[in-house]
Amino acid sequence: MEAGYKGTNKLITGIVFGVLTFWLFAQAMVNIVPAVQKDLGISLGTLNVGISLTALFSGMFIVAAGGFADKIGRKKITYLGLILSIIGSLCLVLATGSVLLIIGRVIQGLSGACIMPATIALMKEYFEGAERQRALSYWSIGSWGGSGVCSFAGGAIATYMGWKWIFIFSIIFALLAMWLIKDTPESKAEQSGAFKFDFTGLAIFAISMLALNLVITRGKDFGWTSPLSLGLAALTLIGLLVFIKVERKKEHALIDFSLFKNMPYTGATISNFLLNAIAGTLVVANTYVQVGRGFTSFQSGMLSIGYLVAVLAMIRVGEKILQKVGAKAPMIWGTIITTVGVGIMGLTFLPGLAYTVGVFIGFALFGLGLGIYATPSTDTAVSNAPSNKVGEASGLYKMASSLGGSFGVAISAAVYGAIEATGNINAAAAGGIITNVVFGILSLLSIMMMVPGSAGSKGTKRSSPTPTPITE
Repeated sequence: MEAGYKGTNKLITGIVFGVLTFWLFAQAMVNIVPAVQKDLGISLGTLNVGISLTALFSGMFIVAAGGFADKIGRKKITYLGLILSIIGSLCLVLATGSVLLIIGRVIQGLSGACIMPATIALMKEYFEGAERQRALSYWSIGSWGGSGVCSFAGGAIATYMGWKWIFIFSIIFALLAMWLIKDTPESKAEQSGAFKFDFTGLAIFAISMLALNLVITRGKDFGWTSPLSLGLAALTLIGLLVFIKVERKKEHALIDFSLFKNMPYTGATISNFLLNAIAGTLVVANTYVQVGRGFTSFQSGMLSIGYLVAVLAMIRVGEKILQKVGAKAPMIWGTIITTVGVGIMGLTFLPGLAYTVGVFIGFALFGLGLGIYATPSTDTAVSNAPSNKVGEASGLYKMASSLGGSFGVAISAAVYGAIEATGNINAAAAGGIITNVVFGILSLLSIMMMVPGSAGSKGTKRSSPTPTPITE
């Protein structure tokens, strides 16, 4: 780190563009399922695998990338992520079938794994106190707000320009991000001794997560009780048990379980996982209104405009509430409002106009709740992380986001597909969306039980919040 350097608005803008490029390729896919399926001639099951792969690979490698960012350099890893974003987007632009689609989505997942923890670590390194909270609010606008921007923009671009143009814009945003952060000095954690990476732990974790994802996304095709499905489920369970046992004994483990001895950090991370799982709502609702109600991709995107406006408007409000009353209250109310919004979208028995209005209101509440939740949750995680492990702790927090989104999409799509096979598309959509209401309720319970009222960095007068100590 360059002595005396303080973060600038140019750095914030570059980071927001970098985060947006992730959402352009991650979130826009949920609104263009019918268009991609028709253009590439692939099955819905294969496409659902492709959609979930980006979040899955991001989640699997994000902790490792966060650790690399601490040791090698946070700016270097951010740049690596942006380069991978460009390569992955090019794969989708050139795709004519499922092969390049799958390869591109995997590379994009690795890109997100690099970008997310490294940019959060840069925010903590170069901003302090209220300025850090402001910077994290803009980071959240790029992340949580980006999901709304990209769902809306993706629908409009797919309808009027073709869905591949989404990924051309993603490349442009990545290039702009690289230009904007080029003058930022490198930042890395102070360390002693040689850097060792836990390749064994990463391999066990990756295999376990891939097996679980295949069970969820392809279980219906394989047969839920088939030897293949049962074998994959057993591989997941055994792999996770071995991973936990092996990692607890390692000095240089992939996941430092001592981070979870801090209850505010644990509560923020678990609730983040569950609230991101609600992303499955976006896939189910957007697919249903297009297939079941005859909407175009653009019309479907217009339904989510309330989500976009609300989440962008409320993120800074969530920051101000955090500074006044701490993190717990806005996290609780944000989760409640989001869950209610999702529940309204599940009322598929409503007739045409009534359901359309309900979906619009539901999306608006969805965005309103996430906007209130975002900054308090992120600040709780970051402010409770030791400075020498902020990349790793941020990686774990964002792993929760990515894996939550991946499994939320996979589980919701599986429920939707299983019920749709009976011929009742209204019930299929309702079932897929109600699944996400359950995720919201569980997220609320995790906040209430684990996050104390004093979590986060309340107040703006302190120049640097004092983190709750984590036993190392």
